Amino acid sequence: MLKKLFDLNRKELKRLGKIADKVILLEDDFKKLTDDELKAKTEEFKLRLKTETLDDILVEAFATVREASTRVTFKTPFYVQVMGGIAIHEGNIAEMKTGEGKTLTAVMPAYLNALSGDGVHIVTVNEYLAGRETTGEIGELFRWLGLTVGLNKRELTKAEKKEAYECDILYSTNNELGFDYLRDHMVIYKEEMVQKPLSFAIIDEVDSILIDEARTPLIISGGAKNTSNLYLHAQAFARRIDEEDFEIDVKANSVTLTESGMTKAEKYFNVDNLYDLQNVALLHNVTNAMKANFTMQRDVDYVVQDNAVIIVDSFTGRLMHGRQFSEGLHQALEAKEGVEIKKETSTLATITFQNFFRMYKKLSGMTGTAKTEEEEFRNIYNMVVVEIPTNKPIVRIDDNDLIFATMQAKYRAIADEIKVRHTKGQPILVGTISIETSELLSDLLRKRGVKHDVLNAKQHEREADIVENAGQKGSVTIATNMAGRGTDIKLGEGVIELGGLAVLGTERHESRRIDNQLRGRSGRQGDPGYTRFFLSGDDDLMRRFGGDRFKRQIEMLTRTRDREDESAVDFKIFSGFIRRAQRQIEGNNFDRRKTVLQYDEVLRKQREIIYQQRRDILFLDSIKDIVDGMVDRTITGVFEQNLNYEQKNTKVNKEDMFNALNIKFFNQGVLDKGEIVDDPDQTYNYIMGQVKKDIDEKISKFTIEKFNEFLKVVVLRVVDTYWVQHIDQMSELRQGIGLQSYAQVNPLREYQEVGFSMFSDVILSIEKDVTRYVLKAILRDNLQRVQVAKPTATHSGKEEETKKKPVTKDKVGRNDPCPCGSGKKYKQCHGR
Repeated sequence: MLKKLFDLNRKELKRLGKIADKVILLEDDFKKLTDDELKAKTEEFKLRLKTETLDDILVEAFATVREASTRVTFKTPFYVQVMGGIAIHEGNIAEMKTGEGKTLTAVMPAYLNALSGDGVHIVTVNEYLAGRETTGEIGELFRWLGLTVGLNKRELTKAEKKEAYECDILYSTNNELGFDYLRDHMVIYKEEMVQKPLSFAIIDEVDSILIDEARTPLIISGGAKNTSNLYLHAQAFARRIDEEDFEIDVKANSVTLTESGMTKAEKYFNVDNLYDLQNVALLHNVTNAMKANFTMQRDVDYVVQDNAVIIVDSFTGRLMHGRQFSEGLHQALEAKEGVEIKKETSTLATITFQNFFRMYKKLSGMTGTAKTEEEEFRNIYNMVVVEIPTNKPIVRIDDNDLIFATMQAKYRAIADEIKVRHTKGQPILVGTISIETSELLSDLLRKRGVKHDVLNAKQHEREADIVENAGQKGSVTIATNMAGRGTDIKLGEGVIELGGLAVLGTERHESRRIDNQLRGRSGRQGDPGYTRFFLSGDDDLMRRFGGDRFKRQIEMLTRTRDREDESAVDFKIFSGFIRRAQRQIEGNNFDRRKTVLQYDEVLRKQREIIYQQRRDILFLDSIKDIVDGMVDRTITGVFEQNLNYEQKNTKVNKEDMFNALNIKFFNQGVLDKGEIVDDPDQTYNYIMGQVKKDIDEKISKFTIEKFNEFLKVVVLRVVDTYWVQHIDQMSELRQGIGLQSYAQVNPLREYQEVGFSMFSDVILSIEKDVTRYVLKAILRDNLQRVQVAKPTATHSGKEEETKKKPVTKDKVGRNDPCPCGSGKKYKQCHGR
């Protein structure tokens, strides 16, 4: 009685049932409508949504879908499917057993939400299932009701993807949605973006996508870059310059070229203007080389061990193995010291599934197994799991586990069981955890003369077809537990009389959900069925949580039987132990996923700032106000750093002020040294006046539209350059931060603090570089935006045309002097 009184699911079902009753009551009225009248309901609902809400029209919309489905697919959604559809519409998870028609259930909330025009994404675990629904009877049903249906596939061009996203209903895999989001924030023209704002998603097999696949983030990588020659050339240049060619800022720990240094650099690298936009990478390498040579000291800032540069922690003096200086500085040091220069691999963009799907205004899902992970769904995604009852009572027999002493005895028993059931024609599905187990069992069945199919979890079309036919008389199918997920197994003729589909599990999975999914393949829609798991003391789960003691207990019990080591026990006490072990592992896995999310939370906030800035650049007609703000903050910051506050009246450090601004931010001759005076207000007004004058002159030479495009070219290039470096740097930080725990430091807190500091530096660097290029760069007629971050491994659609990079130096021959300046031949130095 107490359980019933406090059963929240029971109360929820009662509430959903009342709404479902209203939908069912309209059945007779909607049957009287002609096809045209029923189709016209779509436009009627769209008009009504101007003054009503989706909840207001839910009952009629669901009734429309039920009648349309009866006419198009010859299937009428059951009462429980209507309840499941309501739960999904409300942004929750409908837990519906295998064979209960989740696909048809999703049509009702998808249709209702698509009426708003914001688009509905139906997410599947693989492209085959997405394609099947799009081209099959479900896609036909949507189109019959007047909705457009799209399919998002990896090989589509950007134009084709954009067209698919414009559809009312879009079928896609979770991976492709996430990668499209990341790629959209790497484009350089707004017309290249394919996704609309994320509105409503219905995730099929929601536990698989949001739980199992949430352990690893989506990553777009730029691949390995063989840039060692660039670092060698920059190092060779750094060795040739004199003291008057550069200035060291001790406070900022930075090095900049003087006027003579820039002249030498332009001559050495054969470029007209070192500060031209196309020379960003070159200037960056030169700056790093100077910093490596003139501000970094060997055996103080770093050491060289085993042909590698290793950072020295400035606070503890410990060597920081596995960590690297960021933004190419580490490679510059490697070039300086003559050790092997590691190839750079760039993480261009990354996001976790948790943070991606939480961006949808409304998120929902359906699966046969979600209740065991309800806490995670509620805490991470704010979704409640609603257990929808089956349309017909489950009559499947779920036998107790059989536990054997050894793995060999277990597999012999499984093979014998399969042989007996196969002889009478009963279809059998054997679930395994690994491909190796599948092959072992396959060998045993071949020796017994049992014909069978073997599948693994590669998820392709042939697999789905075989799993679909696994219910035919006499069939034996060995599959990993996840293989063919999303495909119903229908029983063949005469199978019901044989006891339905027999499902045999070769061991328990660490997650109870996976075991329940395997059981759920049998006994659909009130059909008979049989399930049983076969375990041994040698199974991975048993060894991890039971140890030798558990194995000895099993051996002791099996020896009391007639056949030593061949017998099995099915005591409930052992089954209870297994369930406790599974719950413990599920808790550990939840903690790991929470940790992944906590680390990504740092990057999420930074990503939102950068992505919003990129959207502003792409979509705003003019970004002059944004750039003016950057320039103002940068120049003001430099100005304030060169004031003397120690005297009674604040004065300008005239020499420092002039040197800080003249070469770094203004072209030669723009600033008059005589105008830099003691009075801060007078000097500040003069400097800002020169900034305005410089910008106004650039605008006057062209047009405001041309100047605005120039600003977009500059800001996009600078933002993307620093963001890609920062993403890669954060990735390296994440990999190495775990070592902090050995120093009694909380790794997450360290990651948050260091990550915040790094991002603050990135924002300052972006604003400084934008200011520098706006004031120093020369405007040209042939302005072109350049994509800094070019995806390689996951690129979808047509490749972008690759621009030619400026040639900095001829290729080094093997017998030529090494450009690092060591005096050795290239083949004996960096050419090894």
